[in-house]
Amino acid sequence: MKIRKILAAALCIVTAVVCLSGCGSKKVGTHHVEINVKDRGTISVELDGDTAPITVQNFLDLANEGFYDGLTFHRIIDGFMIQGGDPNHNGTGGSEKTIKGEFSSNGVKNSISHTRGTISMARSQDMDSASSQFFIMQADATYLDGNYAGFGHVTSGMEIVDAICKEVPVTDNNGSVDYADQPVIESIKVID
Repeated sequence: MKIRKILAAALCIVTAVVCLSGCGSKKVGTHHVEINVKDRGTISVELDGDTAPITVQNFLDLANEGFYDGLTFHRIIDGFMIQGGDPNHNGTGGSEKTIKGEFSSNGVKNSISHTRGTISMARSQDMDSASSQFFIMQADATYLDGNYAGFGHVTSGMEIVDAICKEVPVTDNNGSVDYADQPVIESIKVID
């Protein structure tokens, strides 16, 4: 009986040490994901966890959970960006949690500029409302800097972004896409 109590106490200590070093920590460093778009190919993205650790951790967690599998790009504006990651497929949805907006107008230093190939988090008027929706810049829009959390850059596959912008029909000036025409995200795979 005494040995079991000692072993149980030792297990608690080991668990506490492991959690202190990793449980709930933010993902710093560089990470890579592949966004597989049905019938179009793969967009490879390098994520910057040093600049936007909360955002990167959230994105990696959702990707690892399979949250993005089968979702779509629901908003497309040629000469601007493609936006996806909404389970409602219309810009109104997200995951179960929201995260702090990692950008300067929200008190967080973020040097990632919204240039061609940047991946960034969509949000509502609330600065801490980002959840699962993200957008990839097709063209430079540096006026977004300081107001949206850029968290990485496309390393290959921008031709897929360009093709989506050129080929997918939209229904209004805001880039809304009918559900039947929305490009499908088959998966977002975390590479490292």
